[in-house]
Amino acid sequence: MPDSKPPQARRGAVCPADLAARYRAVRAQTEWLCEPLAIEDHVLQCVPDASPTRWHLAHTTWFFERFLLQENINGYVPVDEQFYFLFNSYYQALGPMHARASRGQLSRPTVVEILAYRAEVDARLVRFLDEADADTCRRIAPLLELGCNHEQQHQELMLTDLKVNLSHNPLLPAYRALAPAETATPPVQTWVAFEGGIHTIGTDGPGFFYDNEGPRHDVLLQPYALASRLVTNGEFLEFVSEGGYRRPEFWLDLGMARVRAEDWTQPLYWFERDGQWMDYTLGGARPLALAAPISHLSYFEADAYARWAGLRLPTEAEWEVAARGLPQTGNLLDARRFAPQVAAAKPGLQQMFGDVWEWTSSAYAAYPRYRPAPGAVGEYNGKFMCNQYVLRGGSLATLGEHIRATYRNFFPPEARWQFSGLRLAKDA
Repeated sequence: MPDSKPPQARRGAVCPADLAARYRAVRAQTEWLCEPLAIEDHVLQCVPDASPTRWHLAHTTWFFERFLLQENINGYVPVDEQFYFLFNSYYQALGPMHARASRGQLSRPTVVEILAYRAEVDARLVRFLDEADADTCRRIAPLLELGCNHEQQHQELMLTDLKVNLSHNPLLPAYRALAPAETATPPVQTWVAFEGGIHTIGTDGPGFFYDNEGPRHDVLLQPYALASRLVTNGEFLEFVSEGGYRRPEFWLDLGMARVRAEDWTQPLYWFERDGQWMDYTLGGARPLALAAPISHLSYFEADAYARWAGLRLPTEAEWEVAARGLPQTGNLLDARRFAPQVAAAKPGLQQMFGDVWEWTSSAYAAYPRYRPAPGAVGEYNGKFMCNQYVLRGGSLATLGEHIRATYRNFFPPEARWQFSGLRLAKDA
């Protein structure tokens, strides 16, 4: 594992030098994550939802070229016009795109060519910033910051996608060498109560936020309580051992249908070897860490476990009200642990940020008065407000500067490859 620390990116940049420094730091963080990889690791796509690492490298580069350079330089000539088709992800307003499920079928452009593309766009964008006047910098700064946050999202996806792709290798190789799993006993789960009433959630700034985090608006909550920590592997193992995956009374109908169709019998990456439960991690196959938070659950599994426990998942409004004012620290990517950690034995809420994304019971929908941004960039979030559920809090693969209490992640309910777990809730 490299000894160097990942570079830290600065936010809130406005002048050309600060914009360029912010951009370079984010791009360097991506490359740091790729340091342990061989060329062959960059090209894997073993399931349709998990893109190859090289595609992430190319797509994030395409984003800066298409939205910043193409839109702001008269007569701009793309590095390679074919890349506009290959590396567009889902922006229908910008034209056709290569099918997501087929990204791993392309041997060309090569990884070396994609890295050269990345270097060329970097050089062009930094040169553009060096020559920009103050008015131009103020105008493009929000879009450049969106691009930087977009790349940070893909840094997380690179890790989740790489893990699922490497897991298909029967040798179960490690991405990085990890510290030994903690053997401490998790603290006793307690309950933290919150008052009902009218609360304000969401954000209108200041600082960067995605459009789906606003506008701020009022919600009415009944008194409720959240569990002091995340559900652990050992606790979820009890659900598995008691036949939880075979008991339809705990499952939504679509969830049970998915369990039967795909023969789910335990969480993704769990398996038994010589009578012992094992877990595939970014450090390779290891004995299941019973005290660590359960990870890689679908919404269906998280909801079924909560019902089995006689409890429920929190709503996203309950989660946000509880998280407000807490320090946004935890087992995040900055810590470089690359595995969920045992909760601290402290009073109050633990693990609200980092370790695993926490499923909520809230469907991903627009807040009152939400309007997507005009143009193609408006497709970033709003078009996905259907058949998805909200997750909160970030994970071990999320940078600390990228997460906040208002951040709304979202995935379809069957998704399991993300670092996602759960915290229990109940009515007070």
